[in-house]
Amino acid sequence: MANEQLHQPDHRSAVLAIRERKRAEAEAIGLDAEVIGRVVERFYGRVRADALLGPIFDARIDDWPAHLAKMKGFWRSVLLGTAEFSGNPMVRHQQIPGLEERHFRHWLELFYRTVQEECSQAEGAEQFSARARMIAESLLTGIELQRHGLRPATTSRRLPHA
Repeated sequence: MANEQLHQPDHRSAVLAIRERKRAEAEAIGLDAEVIGRVVERFYGRVRADALLGPIFDARIDDWPAHLAKMKGFWRSVLLGTAEFSGNPMVRHQQIPGLEERHFRHWLELFYRTVQEECSQAEGAEQFSARARMIAESLLTGIELQRHGLRPATTSRRLPHA
């Protein structure tokens, strides 16, 4: 036990150093809290006005300012390593009946356009978009597993790349 306590500050320092490096790397390619905030605000403005996605979100979100704050924290955690987000996006998405690939494809198209408009550096836009695609792929896979169990991977999936 005493040995574990001796190593705990070293572990904590290492974690903080990794987070700081991740933040610095993101900022070097134009990704910071301000850019993330603009992307989230503009993107969800588009989602709310969108004929396909708007009704799905409106049926589930009563407090948009709180949702936007949570999404900003999520993306800061993903891109800047802030570790401020807590939640389970997989379970939340698995609970939405009828959510399928076409929704994720459209979500990504709107997201990519927003990122391109709000990110001043191409490398930052690419990084942001790549993470969004990985997350969409993971959520879609989780939904399919929850609905259909284990089966051969879908090879016809056509989620767009940025």
